[in-house]
Amino acid sequence: MVKKSFVIDTNVLLYDPEAILKFPRSEVVIPVTVLEELDKMKRLPNELGKNSRAVFRFLSTISQIGKGNLHSGVLLENGSKVRIQLEFKTDPLFNFALSLNDNRIIMAAYFLKEQGAKVVFVSKDFAARLKAEAVGIEVEDYENLKYSFDSMYSGIQRVESSKHDIDLFYKDGEVAVPNTVFHPNEYCILTSPQEHSSAVGKWNPSKTVVEPLLKFNSLWGIKPRNVEQKCAVDLLLRDDIKLVTLFGQAGTGKTLLALACGLRKVFDENLYSRILVSRPVVPLGRDIGYLPGTKEEKLFNWMQPIFDNLEYLCQSSGHESTATLQWVMESKKIEMEAVTFIRGRSLPRMFIIVDEAQNLTPHEVKTIISRAGEGTKVILTGDPTQIDNPYLDKDSNGLTYVVGKFAGQKLYGHMVLLKTERSELAAIAAEVL
Repeated sequence: MVKKSFVIDTNVLLYDPEAILKFPRSEVVIPVTVLEELDKMKRLPNELGKNSRAVFRFLSTISQIGKGNLHSGVLLENGSKVRIQLEFKTDPLFNFALSLNDNRIIMAAYFLKEQGAKVVFVSKDFAARLKAEAVGIEVEDYENLKYSFDSMYSGIQRVESSKHDIDLFYKDGEVAVPNTVFHPNEYCILTSPQEHSSAVGKWNPSKTVVEPLLKFNSLWGIKPRNVEQKCAVDLLLRDDIKLVTLFGQAGTGKTLLALACGLRKVFDENLYSRILVSRPVVPLGRDIGYLPGTKEEKLFNWMQPIFDNLEYLCQSSGHESTATLQWVMESKKIEMEAVTFIRGRSLPRMFIIVDEAQNLTPHEVKTIISRAGEGTKVILTGDPTQIDNPYLDKDSNGLTYVVGKFAGQKLYGHMVLLKTERSELAAIAAEVL
């Protein structure tokens, strides 16, 4: 059987610097143009720079300890052979501008195809895959570090039950639900259609029963407006659940609820030392270029949606909103940080909220969650159907990936918020536009 030759695009290695190891018993080809692009990024003080450096370190290591060399190929333990290719097709037949790096990489793959190799071009760039396919090259998206968004559980399911079991749930504070499979900390709506009776509870993975939601008063002046929001608040207030993901389109309340629960846990209960709020710096549409000022002044513009939610909560709490917001910010118990600067920190006893997490890669999400110290809770919010990162989609983004990997963990909970509660106008816009 002829081995496939996988030609790796730059964006694949930036997405997963360990991608070279994910093609066992195959030939992994890295065009020299890819190395040139990585070389330009290696000094960047962000995840792209970090991943670029990781690729070079890996190639340096295998060239020293592996069998062979990077020109003819280095054999790896998984049966694959890694090599760097210098040649590329220069025939003007395709009218590809070879001044563009993408075209040079595609033509490197075509050169291999002309030599008789069974070539597969692997790229996260949809346009690059289209061009490669147009010249007769087999193409693939990079499938590792992905989880199917469409097969993801919603965090809540409806179960038809008897009136007797629902009454038992209210009387004893728990009830067994046979013949139903739950994820740990998944929520359940028990319904009895004959008696028009219902109950909402959470699956307890330790006791294997459905238990009631936590009781609480209003959270800084707000209350959940639908059943999914009630379940989301329950997840956010439970101290034994250390990681929470909230999905929902704009206006469903995911960020507002997370902030409200964080304010309660930090200011009212003093359970955490402070709230750390972070967002990936990915502009929607054309940005306004480099912003002047200190890091805090630069972050203010990116964090404006967070300040808007804080101001709303301070106003809803029944106190003078400006004075309350000033008191909250001067307490030094709320910290705003760009995702880029979280790497390398240790974060104990913090209530961490990462907003718009669908714009993060799986490696970036891993970096954030692995920073969590003792007593820290992490909340990831976002909408995987609204992604601004050009190399991520609803299946390959870090937020969806976390759901796929943590679904069976007892310290994790997930909820999809369905209904827009921001305003009547926002709800209609979300539905018809």
